[in-house]
Amino acid sequence: MASARNPLRTCAVGTVSAALVAGAVVGLAPAAQAAPAVRFVDIPGDGGTVLKANVVTPAGSGSHPLLVLPTSWGFPQAEYLAQARKLADSGYVVLSYNVRGFWQSGGEIEVAGAPDVADASKVIDWALANTPADSTRIGMAGVSYGAGISLLAAAHDRRIRAVAALSGWADLISSIYSGRTQHVQAVALLDGAGAVTGRQSPEFRQVFDRFYASDLSQEQNLIDWGERRSAVTYLDRLNASKPAVMLANAWSDSVFPANQYASFYEKLTGPKRLQLRPGDHATPELTGLFGLPNDVWKDTGRWFDHYLRGVDNGVDREQPVQLESRTGGGYEGYPDWKSVAATDRKIALTGSTTIHTNVDSGADGGIVLLSGLVDQFTKLPPMASIPLLPRRWAAVWQSERYAAPQRVRGTARLHTTLTPTAESGTFVAYLYDVGPLGIGKLVTHAPLTWHGRTPGQPFGVDLDLFSTAYDVPAGHRLALVADTVDPLYIEHNPSGARLTFSSPEGDPSYVSVPLREQ
Repeated sequence: MASARNPLRTCAVGTVSAALVAGAVVGLAPAAQAAPAVRFVDIPGDGGTVLKANVVTPAGSGSHPLLVLPTSWGFPQAEYLAQARKLADSGYVVLSYNVRGFWQSGGEIEVAGAPDVADASKVIDWALANTPADSTRIGMAGVSYGAGISLLAAAHDRRIRAVAALSGWADLISSIYSGRTQHVQAVALLDGAGAVTGRQSPEFRQVFDRFYASDLSQEQNLIDWGERRSAVTYLDRLNASKPAVMLANAWSDSVFPANQYASFYEKLTGPKRLQLRPGDHATPELTGLFGLPNDVWKDTGRWFDHYLRGVDNGVDREQPVQLESRTGGGYEGYPDWKSVAATDRKIALTGSTTIHTNVDSGADGGIVLLSGLVDQFTKLPPMASIPLLPRRWAAVWQSERYAAPQRVRGTARLHTTLTPTAESGTFVAYLYDVGPLGIGKLVTHAPLTWHGRTPGQPFGVDLDLFSTAYDVPAGHRLALVADTVDPLYIEHNPSGARLTFSSPEGDPSYVSVPLREQ
């Protein structure tokens, strides 16, 4: 099977590399006469595994701060050439390497396992021995897979003094298995890209197959596997060494949701910054890979300039939490994540509502990668006609019409009482911005799965929806919708099962909506 993929992989590497190199050339063109030296090299990684890499060295003599950039999942080593050129112009030695298991690097895909973390340290060793890199000024950065590896490497290698983790993860299980629910589209995307551009290890294949199969006997093994690959597991190490950590993500990231980054950010005690913008997975950084102007990469450069080059550019004096609403309006600064929401407004979920399972009501979270991208550029998130949602398969509650805009900021929380007719099940909660014609634009959502419940016995549910920033116009209302099927997730409702949402007098149901100060 591996050999059958080789022609496709070779074709893909040529196409992707050509596109990225073309972007790098665009970035290089204005300063072609002073272009730093670019070398393509082989670096021995952990266990001697060959890692394909490129090194961009600034002009001039003396030592320079070092930036190490592991590639994204499925991307070749040319990924960062445009940005590497710009960073080298600023005085950095920039080393980008293809992570093991992908493209022309050796080894198999370890999904940010121990060999990947060890590789990062080996790459730093090589750079210190073979480039004019300063051992006291080392940073790591990356997009997606490169972001996750950078955070893990910083937790294990105290030489790393600054990190920029863009569209990555700090908690892998909270990313792909939140609410005890498999994020199947996201994982299938990673699986497919890995099959085309890399070589999957036996452990990779086994874990992914068990993930798809919903094998509860292996659930704890899945969780343990994910925790070993999550920077939050090594939080004590990061807080002991205190590298300067910049985290950037998109509100609608359908692979690594913003919640897990925000939670991780709050627990860091060293210099830190959190930036959240409109978009889907890695889309805010994408134009920068082609050498075009890009806010995320600009801020990444400022972060490293201050913490590795000692430039007094003010980044340390700015509000460390920077948010941009999905509906526009520019950036907003906050002293911490808790300050993002000044108040909570509760929408009562009154009465008792029973829905049937196994049919998609028409409310859903969209399509992985695509929906958030469309929202980023057109302000059109997934939509549904709220009055037309079939009440047999969807529970619907609506607020009053708001006289003033409602600036949703942070994490909405659902509290309700649920009575299932089966021991296992899944529902997805959606919060919509509903206009005068009843068309709802998706504000946020989240899935929840349970197992081992007694049929017919109610239990309490507390569910955090994915964090967001969204402005609901005056004259609109908010609607909370619950149904049981969403193409983004694997659902666990037996055929014919029903769910009853109720609001007991002593424990009323509600959705708490976080609002910015009006």
